[in-house]
Amino acid sequence: MPATRSLADTYVSIAELMRLARGSYKRAIDAEYAVRGIDDVPAPGGYVLAYLANGEESIPEMIEGLGIKKPEYAEFMDRLVLRGFITRDIDPNDGKASFALTERGYAAAEAIFAGGRIVDKQLERKVSADDIDGLRRGLLALAEIKQSLPQP
Repeated sequence: MPATRSLADTYVSIAELMRLARGSYKRAIDAEYAVRGIDDVPAPGGYVLAYLANGEESIPEMIEGLGIKKPEYAEFMDRLVLRGFITRDIDPNDGKASFALTERGYAAAEAIFAGGRIVDKQLERKVSADDIDGLRRGLLALAEIKQSLPQP
């Protein structure tokens, strides 16, 4: 009887492994959404809700982080407003929009953070702290490489 191949035997390139691992956080977050009765966060709404909950990102940073163009961003934010996750205020002096989470938006953001914690804890049980540090360094290096490449 042939030995069963492991994921490590099947997927050898970093790009393949990143693609395979990518859904870990999404699955955990989707499960947390379900617990809270949230079933209509548009992709990639979780990123925006987390950005707003943390107050870390400006609108241009969100657009770049999402990898979308400004018109797509405006349309996407409209969906979040219409679904009751965020509110939008327009400054009458300069016409700039600002966004804030609603109660529903905070519930979705908490689901995002809870799902992330679930995956992080499982990862900490499976690999050493040094491995996690190495993973972080590698991902940061990949992010720097991305920033150094020309945009299409």
